[in-house]
This record gives sequence, structure tokens and C-alpha cells, in this order.
Amino acid sequence: MAPTKTSKVSSTSKSSIQKHSASGVGAPSQLAQSSRKGKKAWRKNIDIQPVEQGLESLRSEERVIGSTLQKQTDNQLFVVDTKGDDKVRKSLPRYSKAELTSTKILSQRSAIPAVFSRPTKDSIPSRSKVSRADKERLLRIAKRPRKGPFSAVMDHTEFGAGSAVIDVSAAVKHSGSYDPWAAEEVEEVADGLEHTTKPKIKRPELSHPRDVIEIPAVLEPHQGSSYNPPAAAHNELIMEACKVERRRQDEADRLAEVRRKVADARAIATNVTEGLPVGMTLDEIPADDGEPVAQHDAVVPKKPSARKTKQQRAKAVRLREEKQALAEKAARKKMLATITMAKSFRSTAEKVSQQQNQARLARQLALKMKLRKGLAGQRLGKYKVPENEIEVQIGEDLSENLRTLKPEGNLFRDRFRSMQQRALIEPRVPVLPTRRAKLKEFEKHAWKRFE
Repeated sequence: MAPTKTSKVSSTSKSSIQKHSASGVGAPSQLAQSSRKGKKAWRKNIDIQPVEQGLESLRSEERVIGSTLQKQTDNQLFVVDTKGDDKVRKSLPRYSKAELTSTKILSQRSAIPAVFSRPTKDSIPSRSKVSRADKERLLRIAKRPRKGPFSAVMDHTEFGAGSAVIDVSAAVKHSGSYDPWAAEEVEEVADGLEHTTKPKIKRPELSHPRDVIEIPAVLEPHQGSSYNPPAAAHNELIMEACKVERRRQDEADRLAEVRRKVADARAIATNVTEGLPVGMTLDEIPADDGEPVAQHDAVVPKKPSARKTKQQRAKAVRLREEKQALAEKAARKKMLATITMAKSFRSTAEKVSQQQNQARLARQLALKMKLRKGLAGQRLGKYKVPENEIEVQIGEDLSENLRTLKPEGNLFRDRFRSMQQRALIEPRVPVLPTRRAKLKEFEKHAWKRFE
């Protein structure tokens, strides 16, 4: 009997009422589907039990073996033993009272380690053991509180308890390993890496001028600078001071003359007469009362240079070539004449070389002897090393006793110059503060203020 419309509706309603709450593997599922009107309804209530069962089977294989059978190779799955092993019986596990049978079964059936409620030696990861002394040392370095006797917290500011790291110094650790008399080790460079490594430039062994200078730090004063000097020593010191002052005056006069010449040259360059070379002046001719001066205002026309013909240009080229050939011939003749004099030239060159070497050694010796007396008067860099000032008094200013003696010079300036002359410090000049902006003067309007 064919089902009626009412019976079909009733059967459909019964199937919709029966709803599985969970699948076979424990996952919830909704199999009832009231409508298939939209795409969302098609995706929502779908039976995925076969997929869940397949995934669960893969999970069980991973739990037992450690990975799925699909990922295992043939050598891992199948082994054909064509030869027996006599030591199999000895390697078989024996009965152990410490290990339970259930533990053995689980270990054989699962590749995942078991979870124990109590920690064992295998479950606890191994830690690096730190001694008590190292732990206290680290706490001292970190300034962390640490306990002492009777669980008392130690003060880290106490000496020896954290104020400084008390440990053997690096010098003590490496003591005895350095040999000052041993040869220096040469670093070997691998083949092919000579151009990649930067070579170490050896410092040149040069002597410093201070090692050659032999003047003392404090010079002995001249006998003529005493408050009651002998007449001869006093006159000698006055003559030395006069020579120094005369040399300074000559230098000042020379510089003044150079400045005057430069100023005259600038003035002449500014006043240039038309038609005369620079620096040449023309004397003016005084005009007589009876004879008028004739003025030549007419300009003499220049004759244009005529263009040379082809024959003239060829003749000039031929003369130039003849002169060049004669010059080459004379030079060749001179060179052939000097070949016979090669031996005499060689001996002359050797004599000149020896003379130059002797002169160079003599200059070096003179410079060394001069350097022993200090650097006074020599230019080092930008400035010149100052010389010592001769402090002398004329006869009228001399004091015959210590009561009326007046101090001369400055001890600080003398010591500073001595250090400069002995190459201990570089020569300098006093740098005074300068005004950056020019000072402007304004007139106050005092006459505008009526009081």
C-alpha cells in the first residue's frame, strides 16, 4: 500500500525527533536536519562520524607506535629474519618486583610516557648543581638578601659581605704564565689569506728630543745678576742683554722695512698709468711759459700683419726641421764624447756622494749638539720656544744690601719656560678672551630729559 501524505509527514516528524546527542567516538553531532533551504543549513547538520572515526584511529596509532603507519617505511614495518640471534635470550627482560605488570603493559602499548602522581628520578629533569659557596658569591654580586646563622639576613653593605666581590684577581690567576724574555709568537697566516688580513704596522723606534736634552731643570743664575755683583761680571751681563736687545731691534727694523715695501707696492699697483707697464712711473715735463706744449692726441694706426704665403710657410717648416736635426746631432756628438769619460764621471759622482754624506752627518751632529742645549729659540709647530730673559739691573738700580733688594722676574714663568725648552710641554702663547661682536657706542639723549 502506498503511503499517504499524512503518513509521510508523520514519519518525517518521528525521524526529526530522534536526535543523536553524541557520536561513537564521544564528539557531539547533530544529525537531524529540519530544512535545506540555504547553504548554511547544508553545512551545519552533517553526519561526520566516519571522519571522526578515521581521525581517532590515527590518534590511537600515534599513541601506540609514536607515529602513523602511513608515515612508517617498509623497513620499519616488516623485518625478515633469516638468521637467528643467540643472545636474544640473555637480552630478554626479566621479572622485576619494582616494576608492576600494568606498567609493563602500558609501556609496551603506548609510546607516550605515563603520568605519575609522585615524582621519580626519571620524571624530574636533571639540574646543574650549584655549590653553596658559588650561590653565596652570586648573591653577593647581585646584592640580594642572603641568610646567615640562625636564619638572619646578612647586610650586604658590610665589608666583605657584598660591598665588593671578594675573589682572586686576574693578575693572581695568570701569575707565572708570562715570560718577559720569551720570543714573540708570530701569527701564521693561512695560504690565500695574505691579502685579507690587515698587516700590523710596527711602530718606528725614534728617540724623543727630551732624551737628548742635557740642560738642568733650574739653571744657575749669572754672577752679574747678584744684588752686589763684581764689576766685570755685571758688565758682561749688560753686554749680553745689549746684544739680545740689538738683535730684536734689527729684526723689528727688518719687518718694518718689509711692511713699508709691501705698502708701497700696493700703492703703485693702485695708481697705474695708461700705456705704461705696472710699477713704472713717468716724470712730468715742466711746461715753459713761452712755448706751448704740443699735445699728441692722434692715435698711431697699427699696421695689420700680412698673411704668409704657402712658400713662406713651407720655408719656415724646413728651417725648423734643420735646426732640430742640428741640435740632435750636437747632442749625439756630446754623448759619444762623454762615453770615454765614464770612469772619471763615476769617480766624481762617488766623491760628491761621500761629500754629501759627510755634510749630512756633520749637520746631524751639529743639530744633536744644539739640541743638547735645549729648544730655546727653535720653532716647533705653530709657535717658537721662548728664550730666557736676561734679568739685569743698571748700576743706578743696584741695591748693596738685602733690605733694599727688589724682586726681579717670575719663578712660575721661569719654570714654565724651562719645561718648554726641555720638550716636556709644547710651546704656547697666552690666549686672551676676545669680543665676538664689535662694541657699538650710542650717544644718550641727555639734553632731551628735562628735570
